[in-house]
Amino acid sequence: MWEDCLWNYVLPTLDRSSHMAATSSKTEWQGKELGTRGGKAIHMLIHHSRNTAQKQWDETLVLVLGGIARILRSFFPFLRSLENFQSGWQTLLLFVRNSIFNGSKEVALAAVNCLQSTIVSHSPKGNLPMPYLTSVLDVYELVMHKSPNYNGNMAYKLKQEILYGLGELYVQAQGMFDNGTYLKLLSVVDSGIKQAKVANSNGEAEYGHVPPLQRTALEILPQLRPAEHLSAMWSSLLAKLLLYLPSSDSCMDKIEDENDQETRINDDAEVSNGVASESQRVEASPKSPESTTVPSISNHLFAEKLVPVLVDLLLQAPPAEKYKILPDIIQSLGRCMITRRDNPDGSLWRLAVEGFIRILLDDVKKLTEKAGPELTITRPARMRIWKEVADIFEIFLIGYCGRALSVTVDSADESLEMNLLDILGDKILKSQTDAPLDILERLITTLDRCASRTCSLPLETVELMPSHCSRFSLTCLQKLFLLCSFSHGTGEWTSTRCEVSNISIKLLVTRCEFILGRFLMDGSRLGENPLPAARVEEVIFVLQELALLVVHSDTVSQLNLHPYLKEGLTGENQARRTHLLVLFPSFCELVISREARVRELVQVLLRHIIVELGLQKST
Repeated sequence: MWEDCLWNYVLPTLDRSSHMAATSSKTEWQGKELGTRGGKAIHMLIHHSRNTAQKQWDETLVLVLGGIARILRSFFPFLRSLENFQSGWQTLLLFVRNSIFNGSKEVALAAVNCLQSTIVSHSPKGNLPMPYLTSVLDVYELVMHKSPNYNGNMAYKLKQEILYGLGELYVQAQGMFDNGTYLKLLSVVDSGIKQAKVANSNGEAEYGHVPPLQRTALEILPQLRPAEHLSAMWSSLLAKLLLYLPSSDSCMDKIEDENDQETRINDDAEVSNGVASESQRVEASPKSPESTTVPSISNHLFAEKLVPVLVDLLLQAPPAEKYKILPDIIQSLGRCMITRRDNPDGSLWRLAVEGFIRILLDDVKKLTEKAGPELTITRPARMRIWKEVADIFEIFLIGYCGRALSVTVDSADESLEMNLLDILGDKILKSQTDAPLDILERLITTLDRCASRTCSLPLETVELMPSHCSRFSLTCLQKLFLLCSFSHGTGEWTSTRCEVSNISIKLLVTRCEFILGRFLMDGSRLGENPLPAARVEEVIFVLQELALLVVHSDTVSQLNLHPYLKEGLTGENQARRTHLLVLFPSFCELVISREARVRELVQVLLRHIIVELGLQKST
C-alpha cells in the first residue's frame, strides 16, 4: 500500500504540479467585472501573488511539498525499508535542486523546508543513515555555489534559511557527524560566507552593516564547535576562519617596508645610545599557501565581527588542537592589529588587540597554575608560539603604539596600549613561563626601544611630540625599572625573574645614561633658554625611579663595575642600590643643573650612594 501511495499518488502529484507550474500561462488575470463608473468597467481586485495561472500552480506545488514533508517526518523510518525508496529519494532531491534554481521564491523555500524538516526530525533519533545526510549536504553545497535565477533579498534569504538549518542540524545531531561530513558542513558554510561578496551589491557594506549571509554565518559559527569525537576538526574549523581575516600578502610587504625604515632610525639612535638591539629587524611571517588561493572578503566589517568569535572558539579547543593552530591565529591577529596605521579609527585593530590579550592571559594563567606547559605540547611547538608572540609585540608596540597616527588619540585607545604593556611587563615577563632566553631578550629590548622615543628625538622636534606619545615612552621606561626591581615582599625570586632582571638592568642603565647625557647636552646647547617640558619631565622621572629602585644582589653581577668594587659591596643584604655607582659620573654633572627639582633629586641619589659605600657618618 505504501509503495502504491508513493509511486502512484505522491510522486506523480509532485511531477504533475511541477510540470503545470513550469508550463502554465504567465498572463495576468483580470477580476470579474463588478460594474461601471464614469463609463469605465470596475473589476474585482486579485492579489498580485495569485493573478496568473503559473502563480496558482506554484502555490499548489508549495502545498504538495508541505504534504510530502509531513509524510517524511512521520513515516521516514518505515519508508526507508521500502524496496525502491532510494530511487524516490533521489527523485525528490533532483526536484528540490530544480525548484531552487528554476522555480519561484515560494517553491524554493518550500523545497528547502521539506528537506530540512526531514533531516532535523530524524537525525537526533538515529533514523537518518549517513548517505541521506550526505546527499542533503551535497544539495546545499550546490545551492551555495550557484545563484538562483531570481535576484534580490529573496535569494539571500533562501541561503540564510539553509545556514540556519545547518546550525540547528549540527546542534541536534552531532553524534551523526564524522570527519568527512563535518568538513562538508564547513564547506557549505564557507560557500555562504563567500557568496556575501555578491551581497555587498545591496549597499549594506557602504553603511557599515555586515551582509545578511555573513551575519547568519556569524550566528551559527559558535554552534559548530566540534564535538568530543571530532576533536581533530578543531584545527580545520579555526584554520577556515583565519582565511576570512586580512591576508598576509599586502600586510607583510607593508611591515617589511616599515621595519626597514624603523631599523634605519633605530640603528642611528641605538648607536648614539650605546645600545645594541637584539633584533633590529622583525622576521616576516611565512605566507600561508591557502591564503593565496581563497578570495578575501572585500571589507573588514566581517573580520571585526569574526575576531571575538574566533578567540572564543580557540579558548574552548582542547590543548593539543589549540596549540597546533595557535601560532597561525596569533599571526593573523597581528595582521589585524597593523591595520591601525591605515585605519586608526577602525575597530578591527582594537578587537584584535583585545583578542590577543585574552589569549595571552589564558596561556600565562595555565602555565602558572600547572607549573609548566601541557604535557601534550612539544617544546618546538611552544617555541614557535613564543616567536609569534615576540613578533607581534615587536611589530605593534614599536611601529603602531605611542605614535601620532591620527589627529586625536582616544583615551580608550591609549588605555588599550597601556593594557598591552601591562600584559607584557607584569604578566609575561614577571611570571614563571617557558619562554626561552632569546625571546625574553627580544621582549625586553622591545620595551627599551619604545622607552627611547622621547630621548631619541632631537631638540628641535621633541617639543612637537604629542603628550600621549611621551606618556607611552615613560610607561615603557617604568616597566624596565619594575623588571629590575627587587623587594622581599614581591614574592619568590624565580629563575625567570632573575634572568629578566639580569637582561633588563644592562639595558636600563645604558638607557638612563643616554637620557641624562642628552639632558646635559641639550642644556648646554640652549644656554639660558628653558629646556622642552618633555625633556625635563623625562629626566625627573628617571631620577625619581632610580631613587626608588633596589636590585637583587644577583643582578649586581651584570653591572659594568670594576671587579674589586663588586667584591667589596657583597654582603648579606640581597637588596642593593649598586646600580647608582654606574651612573655616578652623570650625577656629578647634574649637580649644577639649572633645574631645581633635578638638583634635589641628585642630592637624594648621592646620599644613597654614600650609604651603599658605607661612608655615612656614624652617630
